[in-house]
Amino acid sequence: MKRDMMKWVDDILAAEQKKGFLVLSFPAIQKMGITVKELIASSDLQAQAMKIVADSTPEAAAAVSMMDLSLEAEAFGSTVHFSDDEVPTVTGSIVNSEEDAEALKVPEIGAGRTQIYIDAIEKSVKLIEDRPVFAGVIGPFSLAGRLMDVSEAMIYCYDEPDMVHTVLEKVSDFLIKYINAYKAVGANGVLMAEPLAGLLSPALEEEFSCDYVKKIVAATQTDDFLIGYHNCGNCTIQQINSIVENGCRMLHFGNAIDMSEMMPKIPKNIIAMGNIDPAGQFRNGTPESVKTATKELLEKCGSYKNFVISSGCDIPPLSSWDNIQAFFDGINEYYAGK
Repeated sequence: MKRDMMKWVDDILAAEQKKGFLVLSFPAIQKMGITVKELIASSDLQAQAMKIVADSTPEAAAAVSMMDLSLEAEAFGSTVHFSDDEVPTVTGSIVNSEEDAEALKVPEIGAGRTQIYIDAIEKSVKLIEDRPVFAGVIGPFSLAGRLMDVSEAMIYCYDEPDMVHTVLEKVSDFLIKYINAYKAVGANGVLMAEPLAGLLSPALEEEFSCDYVKKIVAATQTDDFLIGYHNCGNCTIQQINSIVENGCRMLHFGNAIDMSEMMPKIPKNIIAMGNIDPAGQFRNGTPESVKTATKELLEKCGSYKNFVISSGCDIPPLSSWDNIQAFFDGINEYYAGK
């Protein structure tokens, strides 16, 4: 269903009581009796999973698809490790020199498992009509880092900057086509995860991430298609001056930072989301601890009209559904007490 997504943002900013927003998909495996490995291999199962999550969280502001940050690297040729109960991860590297970077081929849309995920969104938007549906994609520096090896990529920014830019140009061209493919099948937007950029200095983040994010946003975002930006690195507060200029009106932050320090730095026309600990609370906490953490964060940040409470990142597959419900219970108790 097409939506005016800029109005969706404006409506959230104007609302006195905000809905929670969760990066929630993989815990559907528990309700479906399947494994992560089975889920990521089937567009039908992914669409069913998104529908189950939407039905299980009627108070959520949006539906978000699988946040699988191995997907795009696999399309480029990276090796991926799969397991039954964990999100897939990239192993090794395929770009180790300027020659490798120059030879790197930009894959066609549909390579690897990308078509499965595009098809899943096309099916899910027909099943979920009461809220926006977001696809998940990786950000440019985070994708480049997986192709070059995450730790090496940080060093290459200093030692081999031209090589890094060569890779970034290619992955950005791919991501533009990939995001527009999601738009074409009916997604209302994408949540772009750029966690590796959160480890860079402000100057390096601007050069090796923000400039490319801007390019991608300019080539894909429209009134009916919103690009959300996620960064769960611990340097995002120092980087915020460039982040708020990347063109995204929805920013999502991880639990490595203090949201009460971040909120004064966010322009009033931009939504800032975060940042209940996915592992510490949703996966390993209790309903009581999740509810307490939710209410405490709302006490700190709920007075900001542009704050929306969320998970700090993707919620792990085996997280307790009682903990997920406790998040929404905490929101309701906070607003009931105002």
